[in-house]
Amino acid sequence: MTRKQRRLVVIGGAGGVLAFAVGLVLFAMSDQIVFFYTPTDISQKGIEAGTRIRLGGLVAEGSVARGENGNVSFDVTDTANAIKVTYTGILPDLFREGQGVVAEGQVGADGGFAADSVLAKHDEAYMPREVADALKAQGHWMEVEAAQ
Repeated sequence: MTRKQRRLVVIGGAGGVLAFAVGLVLFAMSDQIVFFYTPTDISQKGIEAGTRIRLGGLVAEGSVARGENGNVSFDVTDTANAIKVTYTGILPDLFREGQGVVAEGQVGADGGFAADSVLAKHDEAYMPREVADALKAQGHWMEVEAAQ
């Protein structure tokens, strides 16, 4: 074998080992990956109950209901569809109706969503990228002009 051939064999072997390592890492992380969905995605794709996802959209006007022991329910909408979200805990200070939100949790058997964490926007011009992209795709996004 010539020196050039040995070099190609070593490079090919190293590439194979690297590809195998990347495959193992991706396989190990497959149960940790959480996908982002809008209410329309959930209704159209028929996501199974108990599936862990991130739900994003806008908090529907007039939908926030606070119960006892920190229980809160609200609707998340992408202006086409809405899904009822239940959450127990303290909501972010900036959480309010009409604002962008991302809730992480599980789809319920009743078609609702049980959130275990809720993220809200942090200033007037911010909305989670996934939520903004979903609203833009449906034609309901209005760009906020930069303050001058």
